[in-house]
Amino acid sequence: MTTLWSKISAALPLNEEQFPLQFSDKVESSVVEMLKRCRQQLYSDATSGTSRMLNAQIILDFSWEKLNTGTWRHVDKEWRRVYSYGCLFKVAALCREDPSADEVLQAVRTCDMGLLMGAAIMDNILQVIVRILQREVRESTKEGDESEHAEVKRIKIECPHVPVIKEELAVPRMKCPSLESFNTNCLLPLKPVILEGIIDHWPALNQHPWSIEYLRSVAGCRTVPVEVGSRYTDEEWSQQLLTVNGFIDRYILNKDGEEALGYLAQHQLFDQIPELKEDIRLPDYCCLGEGDEDDITVNAWFGPGGTVSPLHQDPQQNFLAQVVGSKYIRLYSPEDTDKLYPHQSQLLHNTSQVEVENPDTERFPEFAKAPYLECVLKPGEVLFIPVRHWHYVRSLELSFSVSFWWS
Repeated sequence: MTTLWSKISAALPLNEEQFPLQFSDKVESSVVEMLKRCRQQLYSDATSGTSRMLNAQIILDFSWEKLNTGTWRHVDKEWRRVYSYGCLFKVAALCREDPSADEVLQAVRTCDMGLLMGAAIMDNILQVIVRILQREVRESTKEGDESEHAEVKRIKIECPHVPVIKEELAVPRMKCPSLESFNTNCLLPLKPVILEGIIDHWPALNQHPWSIEYLRSVAGCRTVPVEVGSRYTDEEWSQQLLTVNGFIDRYILNKDGEEALGYLAQHQLFDQIPELKEDIRLPDYCCLGEGDEDDITVNAWFGPGGTVSPLHQDPQQNFLAQVVGSKYIRLYSPEDTDKLYPHQSQLLHNTSQVEVENPDTERFPEFAKAPYLECVLKPGEVLFIPVRHWHYVRSLELSFSVSFWWS
């Protein structure tokens, strides 16, 4: 790995003068001075690795406090930028002098923390560097063995009972409708529909199908947020940061005998790992929306069978594309909100209190009167969930879905 630093330094500005460090007066002058010291050390061979690491960690610790004060929406973007610079300087300290395999993995994790918690700096330099690091990791670790193949096959066989969908309750289906037909029959009247044949061209479904082995090879060493618990309304629900490999081992292959469910849910994985973004495409029907392509939020939903998204509604139109496995989904119209008993708290006002498949009829007597549509969404199918339509989702087996939220 002796050439790793030369690859990273080639991605950096040529010298200290070309390395930008500009902040508003919201960032204390003492922090800016420490950032300048780190910049100077980055271009100096006289500094020890210990000193570089110490100064980078000071920036990270100070900005981490700022990121964790108050609610996330009130965190000033300047402090997120400071945090990203801290991550950049730490990665440089880790990779400067012939790093060990563990130090390279630590550098990948540090880049991911910057991508998850920080803000883009220097033309998204952390994204550039993490791709260099990932190539290094791939060359040094050729993963995958026969026992894992057998384990994955066994998981796919053990899929639970698939609900029988009554014909009169089934979400209607359309095969490759024209833009005009979709707009007239689904978008304008806000009617749910399953679209067939519109993502068959995705590389994720043909050129390199998204298997566990493939996800390990593309994203295994990357750090992602994981929801732990069967549903986000449960008291014991929590979140933790794990590598994709760690998530697969613990919650998909269940190597530690973990009883809790883990779900990589509602995460913008494709912005974090552009290699996976190349395997999917935006549905053409998104062009009927009012915003630009950049306004479409693309989220990943990856987890074992049994993960549940409680009955809830979202403020945008949604295409839910199923890539791996299948999901049972139930949909209710916003016109029946009064029968769905939303939580009273501001935080959960978009979520129903009712357990859809096991409702408490004494507490929620009107729920049984609410009409609904349902479906089992299978690989290659896309469900259109109109804005504010209530939806409940349960994965029936190992599953990977991609959602597109658009206005």
